[in-house]
Amino acid sequence: MSASSRTPSLMARLGSIVLIFEAFVAFLGGLVVYGLRALPETIAPWWGIVGGAAVALLMVVVAGCTRFRWGIIAGWLLQFVILAAAFLNLAFVFVFLVFGGMWAYAMITSARLVRKGPAATSTTESD
Repeated sequence: MSASSRTPSLMARLGSIVLIFEAFVAFLGGLVVYGLRALPETIAPWWGIVGGAAVALLMVVVAGCTRFRWGIIAGWLLQFVILAAAFLNLAFVFVFLVFGGMWAYAMITSARLVRKGPAATSTTESD
């Protein structure tokens, strides 16, 4: 594996933290879709639970792969999967805004810190 295919460790750590917490919310969102019978009538309601569990499992798997560049890209795609779930229940817009915002902030801030180098993370305030 080449070093260029790896992402900086700070980005991987922050990204995996966001995805793990979001996985819990995605599973609970699947339960909401099931409980509210938000799927079309032609689809059995239990598919809401299956969909929520599948997205949650995918988020956990991608959280383990955030050390690779494709893992970060998959994390971005999962944020838009959550946004697409808003067609089933508008509460997913709120989930997207909260977790998508945290994901974007983590990715942008960690990339900025990595560009500045180790001096940016090791500076302390002097009295």
